[in-house]
Amino acid sequence: MLDDRAKLLLKALVERYIEDGQPIGSRTLSRASGLDLSPATIRNVMADLEALGLIASPHTSAGRIPTAKGYRLFVDTMLTADRGQILTPQLAPEQPQRVIANAAQLLSNLSQFVGVVMAPRRTSVFRHIEFLRLSERRFLLIIVSPEGDVQNRVILSETDFTQSQLVEVANFLNSHYAGMAMEQVRERLGQEVDQLRGEIATLMQAAVQVSSEAFEQAQEEVVISGERNLLSVSDFSQNMGNLRRAFDLFEQKTQILRLLDVSQQAEGVRIYIGGESQVVPFEELSVVSAPYEVDGQVVGTLGVIGPTRMPYERMIQIVDITSRLVSNALSHHH
Repeated sequence: MLDDRAKLLLKALVERYIEDGQPIGSRTLSRASGLDLSPATIRNVMADLEALGLIASPHTSAGRIPTAKGYRLFVDTMLTADRGQILTPQLAPEQPQRVIANAAQLLSNLSQFVGVVMAPRRTSVFRHIEFLRLSERRFLLIIVSPEGDVQNRVILSETDFTQSQLVEVANFLNSHYAGMAMEQVRERLGQEVDQLRGEIATLMQAAVQVSSEAFEQAQEEVVISGERNLLSVSDFSQNMGNLRRAFDLFEQKTQILRLLDVSQQAEGVRIYIGGESQVVPFEELSVVSAPYEVDGQVVGTLGVIGPTRMPYERMIQIVDITSRLVSNALSHHH
């Protein structure tokens, strides 16, 4: 492992590099670290750090920059985040959607990078279902969740149904299954379908199928705010390829979802450093994330996506505070 001197130099190098983005030479480092070491000693220690894969020299310069492994060591052992420095704005507990959107914006405003929030996983329990006949073989399915969220889906069916048949089906589902999760409804329906008239059974299965899909699609919500902030990050503005890849990532929200999903199982703030794992596919991007809760249950994740060269202490505070704000705003305090 590293001795204290090497640790101090690595810490100084990472902090200095995060601040000004230029590769750090041994002279700069001796000034930055405040250690009374000869340039030769510093060069030796830097050579050791490089041999350990903690720093690297970009070919164009004599200085060194941290590697993913170097950032990781820095983040794990040298961060001293004190949570007291950020003034906490309040998130008003309006509708959950608003809270989520506000949180994403808050994250990007405070961090000056990209804020992402995974919307809470809704349970696929329905409180009420209705059908409306739109035209021949097309009708609208309306599902109301226990929280009062309403979802609509158009269903195309093989056979045509009258509005009174649709009402009959809705009544049956509401009286027998309201308050159950769609998955349970599916199973129970499978067993009971034989007792129902053929075409009604088909309609129910279609309805339940579509409802499950509606709920699953609703799950895939990631709110992203502040992508444009990356335009002013020098690491990206100087390299359009990096920027384009980052924007592609935001387009394919599934990748961000997967990332946030992983950190949903985690306690507290987690840091993913670009190029370190499959989770963040780019060297240039890091993610600081934390789960948030509603009434003590973890329901989603939020975080900041920014350049690997970001002020981690501040990001940890921002993410930590925002996750608490969201938890408070969404929980029903009686």
